[in-house]
Amino acid sequence: MRYGGADRTTAGESGTLLLPPRLTASAETLREAARRRGLHTVQLPTFAVPDGLRATCLHAGPSFADAVAAPLGLAPLEAPADWLAELPRDLVRREIRALPVREAYALRRPVFVKSPNDKGIRAMVYADGSRLPGPDAVDPQTLVLVSDVVTFAAEYRLYVLDGEVRTGSRYAEDGRLSPGPLGPDAAAFGAELLACCGDGLPSAIVVDIGLLDGNWAVIEANAAWASGRYTSDPDRALDVVLRSAGPAAHLAPRDRPFVRAATGGAPSWPTPDGIEPTFLRGSHQDLTQ
Repeated sequence: MRYGGADRTTAGESGTLLLPPRLTASAETLREAARRRGLHTVQLPTFAVPDGLRATCLHAGPSFADAVAAPLGLAPLEAPADWLAELPRDLVRREIRALPVREAYALRRPVFVKSPNDKGIRAMVYADGSRLPGPDAVDPQTLVLVSDVVTFAAEYRLYVLDGEVRTGSRYAEDGRLSPGPLGPDAAAFGAELLACCGDGLPSAIVVDIGLLDGNWAVIEANAAWASGRYTSDPDRALDVVLRSAGPAAHLAPRDRPFVRAATGGAPSWPTPDGIEPTFLRGSHQDLTQ
């Protein structure tokens, strides 16, 4: 494959996919896909980077990526924190705002709140802003996405590479886990979305979309290196993952604004750094970790 204009690993060539201490079934499938095409895979027992370790990509949650990416010279890509909030209303079909959590404390209605690209704020429906983690647990300037509480009839994950949907999967129906095929209508909406708004995303990303009151809508954008594949084609999903967290030295100019800045912190509650999704009835699906 290619990484931002530079030749990247293809079958039979050398490369190393780095994995975290805990693997899900999705990660195990991607590991097997990587091995089939001739990549090495390394699963670390801890977040510490051993001396002499080299890797050309990673697939793990955000806190693992924050610990290992810089020492290994990797550049994990993610969507801008406010990308979802800046989309036209007819693409999201609900009110979504990106604001510091200190402003969200003043909300006095039920809202769905999440961190844009990690789990600094647990993704869930809050009865009001007073239920959010306080300043003793999170920096008041921390950006959060605040949206109306909605229920998607069906939710789909799209693996996107160079502005094209490469593979995808249904992952939920009525807020419950329900993996299944992508379907042509979902793929068509994804293509329309990327045609109009794809320039605001990195070259390798995951975009979640769904049916809301009979209309297609964007749910969120997720880092491909931290996303479960559900029933997406593992080889095509791997192509996107490999681009999404490759060597910083091979980074294309268009992707430089999308490199994740390590947070240097852990979530405000215990959570393993895997990639299992959490489903929330009455709202939408959470980013992995």
